[in-house]
Amino acid sequence: MRSAISFFVKSLFPLILLALLVVTLPIGAATSHAGGQKKQAGQPPMRFILVRSLLCMEDCPEWISAEGRITSDTPAQLRKILKKIGDRKLPIVLLSEGGEVDAAYAMGRMIRKAGLETTVGGTRLKDCPAEDMRCDAAVAKDGASLGDTYSYGAYCFSACPLVFAGGTVRAAPQWAFIGVHQITTIYSKVRVSYRIEYKMVNGKKTEISRKEVGRKSAGQSSSTKLGKKAAAALTAYLKEMGVSADLIGVMMSATPDKINVVPPEDAIRMGLATDVLAYNEWPGMPLCALDAAAEAVCHRRPAAVTSQTPPENRPMDFLLMYDGNCQDECTQWISAEGDITAETPARLKATLKMLGERKLPVVLQSNGGDMDAAFAMGRMIRAAGLETSIGRTRLPNCPTLDPRCKASMAKSGPTKGEVSAGGAYCLSTCTLVLISGTPRLVGYSDIGLVRPATARETKFFAYVDEMGVNAGTFETMMRAASIEQKTIPRSQALELGIINGIIPYGDEPGSRLCGPDAKESLRCPRKAEAGIAPAAASLN
Repeated sequence: MRSAISFFVKSLFPLILLALLVVTLPIGAATSHAGGQKKQAGQPPMRFILVRSLLCMEDCPEWISAEGRITSDTPAQLRKILKKIGDRKLPIVLLSEGGEVDAAYAMGRMIRKAGLETTVGGTRLKDCPAEDMRCDAAVAKDGASLGDTYSYGAYCFSACPLVFAGGTVRAAPQWAFIGVHQITTIYSKVRVSYRIEYKMVNGKKTEISRKEVGRKSAGQSSSTKLGKKAAAALTAYLKEMGVSADLIGVMMSATPDKINVVPPEDAIRMGLATDVLAYNEWPGMPLCALDAAAEAVCHRRPAAVTSQTPPENRPMDFLLMYDGNCQDECTQWISAEGDITAETPARLKATLKMLGERKLPVVLQSNGGDMDAAFAMGRMIRAAGLETSIGRTRLPNCPTLDPRCKASMAKSGPTKGEVSAGGAYCLSTCTLVLISGTPRLVGYSDIGLVRPATARETKFFAYVDEMGVNAGTFETMMRAASIEQKTIPRSQALELGIINGIIPYGDEPGSRLCGPDAKESLRCPRKAEAGIAPAAASLN
């Protein structure tokens, strides 16, 4: 006997029965958010505005202002504005509480493919009131506007750092916040109703058709546990963007209602950021080209073209300095500035002999010079167990073109002065001296590398290996270099071991590490209990 039976099924079964029964079932749809739903509701969906700077007269930089919550529609909006700018390489200035993780992945990949820079900052549009810095009246019909950016109090939280990671250059302002926390996966259940037809054949029921006749929401659930699929996607994305998987640990150590703010030095160490904007640089300012004109508005200007570069062929000298901004127990350092010549190791040796057992940091600024002399200096510094860093030393009452004029040098004892990382540089063979330090630290300064002549390579890489630098990776990078001298980002310098710490914001080169018995009044911000953040330090 054969018959067709048609009936309507409307009941809720566990998902595990989906392969066995055709009924009204909950269909799970998972959406990942880097944060709770309540916080996401605080910002409107992300909006992109093409903004031209108000802070210059001509050749003004432009940027893409991206502010708001990241939703499933945000990648499509980003795609539209990228199509609009064509081949122009404009920075993207982000201010966001976060949002959907998959959308953030898509945005980061679009930004990387387009070769754009990312940074964190807010945008004030021209003629908007203080309480509404992005008023609609300030935006033209084509989506463009005039304005300026700010970093103080700006933020990129939750899923936003995943978008930030997409930049080919990732510039972290000193006064903005980059924060991460656990990813929340929201599971939506849907009750689906079907009309099913069966055919009875010899007493056995066989399905012959099935038609969906209705859907109804059956609630939601959420989880902060990072499943295998989500963990694999996050790990693969960070690797693709050149960011250390250490960031995952930082994310998972903060619950969705909390934020782990990543300091600039840690962002550099993990590769989340590749640069930190100086105090006079603002979000949206593009990276300087190698041939950037002196009047160009851009950040991280190559040291070779800055007005601070000292006269050529001035041999390196060594000055015992003390901080002119303090009254008692001032910090001291050895300022080493100028070209490295064959006579420089003897001068360094005399300075170290004068100090005896005192361990003062060596603060370098140099275009490099004699390679064998640099080897000798590095071995002296390593044997003495001294710290190295990069910084510009300024003596009071000296002109800009002669920052360490003879008239301001003390006739005996230390000389009063100030030191700053901003705009300082250690290029070519100076880096060989830098890597000898224990520790070796860099703030917002330029590090340069030189490709040795073929005849010197064996000696060169033997020295690098002696100093504990990753010689294999270093050699690969050097052989790939097509120029004699190049600057590298601090994140790569950390990875190679050229440096093993970042000077935190608020400190300067030469701010000596305090010993455990140091008086509270001693001006050395990096206390012994805090230490220096090394490349391998845990963030949890």
